[in-house]
Amino acid sequence: MRKLGLNLGKYCGETLAVPAYFADLAAAAQAHGWRDVSFSTTGGKLLPAYFRGSAAGERPTIYISAGIHGDEPAGPLAGLQLLREDSWPAGANLLLCPVLNPDGLAGNSRENPSGVDLNRDYKDPQSPETQAHVAWLQTQPAFAVTLCLHEDWEAQGFYLYELNPDARPSFAPAMIAAVAPLCPIDLSPEIEGRAAAGGIIHPSVEPSSRPLWPEAFHLLRHHTRLSYTLEAPSDFPLSVRVAALVAAVRVVLAAFPK
Repeated sequence: MRKLGLNLGKYCGETLAVPAYFADLAAAAQAHGWRDVSFSTTGGKLLPAYFRGSAAGERPTIYISAGIHGDEPAGPLAGLQLLREDSWPAGANLLLCPVLNPDGLAGNSRENPSGVDLNRDYKDPQSPETQAHVAWLQTQPAFAVTLCLHEDWEAQGFYLYELNPDARPSFAPAMIAAVAPLCPIDLSPEIEGRAAAGGIIHPSVEPSSRPLWPEAFHLLRHHTRLSYTLEAPSDFPLSVRVAALVAAVRVVLAAFPK
């Protein structure tokens, strides 16, 4: 499988018809019993979020987010596909934030309308979207694992970041193995300036080394001890990228009681 060669200095591939996407998202969530737990910015911008599970008893919670960069449509579409497939572990609660940057998604822009990269705004949030998200997260329980769905317009193949400071059993090798039949894996020894092995990057978890916090680092510091950022290569067909992200998420879901 070869790259399409569409991306020239930025993402230049397929985009989403956002109103239709949001309608499909709401319909799929409602059809399969998800509760709407969306939240709003101070300016009234709605950020969609959905919950599935039970508040009673002790259940682990799996958190999935996507669409923090508006020029990465595969993550929101993967969230929609997972909703439609409706194959979730019965022994876990699920939280899904499928589009954290709705204006960026509508404009095929990495940033929000003010030019802020939301995924660099979690240490001292300045944007209304990040401020609203952080406040909403504070009302949620701790997460057993978090999955942030992304794309990389420069990538040679799929890769992922693992934040796992307690050396818990890793999902990373199994996720790479599940994606490999569907999408090329980036096997470069260095990706995005960081050492990599087999498509897996282990970034620093030391706060002083991270002046700009992405969502995943905020989640690690405040909500979980195991976080994955999944990066599909966005110069490959959109269907391939969606399939890769869905396959990686399924690996994690399969580890929880049915």
